[in-house]
Amino acid sequence: MVGSTHMKTLKPGEIAEYCDVHHRTVSRWIANGQLKGHKLPGRGNYRVQLDDFLAFLQKQKMPLPTELMGAVQPSTPKVMIIDDEPAFRAAIKRALYGLEYDITLANDGFQAGVKLMQLQPDLITLDLDMPGLNGFEVLTFIRQTPELAGLKVLVISGLSEDDLVKAKTLGADAVLPKPFENTALSALVTKMLAT
Repeated sequence: MVGSTHMKTLKPGEIAEYCDVHHRTVSRWIANGQLKGHKLPGRGNYRVQLDDFLAFLQKQKMPLPTELMGAVQPSTPKVMIIDDEPAFRAAIKRALYGLEYDITLANDGFQAGVKLMQLQPDLITLDLDMPGLNGFEVLTFIRQTPELAGLKVLVISGLSEDDLVKAKTLGADAVLPKPFENTALSALVTKMLAT
């Protein structure tokens, strides 16, 4: 695929130039596991995939070199569906079928909390009425966690209008009552991911 960042690799020296550090510093980052590097077979030289380098920069809150801006392709948006009812998880996934999203499922608030930190999705659909950690608590956790600041939250719930309003005040970007129209859901998700 033209323009994909997946196969592009960088030498430690190139990374040192981008970051304005000595190449030994880059070798240290690789050695201590901060930066993922791959040793070339039969040689002691390392190569770093562009995606890994960009992820490293983001994690270290370092600016992205302007020369690499063009190399960054918009990645597939990650969507997580959080609902304790298998039928609704399946229905939401079906509604988003055909759109180019990387979809993950979570069947309760606890599982969602773990996966949110690991996967850092772009958008979640969130049920409010779940056992254990309910949707309001998940929403509060998200809005209090700096690493999830950019996460778009779409609440999809069968609870009352008052509860949907409460979800908005807690930080939901949008709400959709159950049952929902597939077209309304897919249009809303597309719109939210575009902003």
